[in-house]
Amino acid sequence: MANYAVVKNGVVENVIVWDGQSDLSIDGSELIEATETTRRGGSWDGNVFTFVEPDVPVEVSFKANAKSKLTALGLSEDEISAAFGI
Repeated sequence: MANYAVVKNGVVENVIVWDGQSDLSIDGSELIEATETTRRGGSWDGNVFTFVEPDVPVEVSFKANAKSKLTALGLSEDEISAAFGI
């Protein structure tokens, strides 16, 4: 048994455990033995799996709001920056 990527149009849609030999077919997809870099949402170019972590947007207003609350609690700009990086 091994991990296999379910790849459709170059995108890893899922990773499954399969023996690689028994009859298994998933419509419109190909099954490729996974590597340590295989992840759902990643890409398969025919030779290599790749995955790029999506950026997680941080709300600037959230940081400003947090900073103003910490200032109201008596923390200095230097303390806030050192402790929280904002």
